[in-house]
Amino acid sequence: MAAGRTDVMRWGRPRVLSAGLVAATVLTTVLSVWLGLRLADQRAAEQRRQDILAAARQSALNFTSLDYRHYDRDSGNVLKGATGEFKKEFAAQTAELTKLVAQNKSVSEGQVLEAGIVRSDADSARVLVVADSKVTNTAAPQGQARTYRLQLDLVREHGRWLTSDVEFVG
Repeated sequence: MAAGRTDVMRWGRPRVLSAGLVAATVLTTVLSVWLGLRLADQRAAEQRRQDILAAARQSALNFTSLDYRHYDRDSGNVLKGATGEFKKEFAAQTAELTKLVAQNKSVSEGQVLEAGIVRSDADSARVLVVADSKVTNTAAPQGQARTYRLQLDLVREHGRWLTSDVEFVG
């Protein structure tokens, strides 16, 4: 009987060892997949953050860079990056602004200094932007420096981040 018992013990160990290796392999695979998914989510979130900031910076630059000599093009750039009420309001004011800008020979050369996301999700974001511009016109032919603090609300439409609202903040 002692010999039979030894055979069972001898054959039982490899089965336990095999089951342990299978369990370790499954656990390692599950952990690898989970970590891979987390990394992919982090990369997607970082890409979304970069896309939001790029859109906000471009929108602020378009908004602060206007030239009476080609105001149609410049205001068109603002409208290309706009949506909703902001787009409607800006478009409605374009004819009047075109006359005013031409009359005063206004040129504004904007530069974005900083931008930061206040909040964001998959479809919307709020970004604060600090921009400077040098404004020349008939009243200030040598130019006048201006600093803007803008709050931009953006929404994601058809794969693009568009500005839905702009507010000047203190």
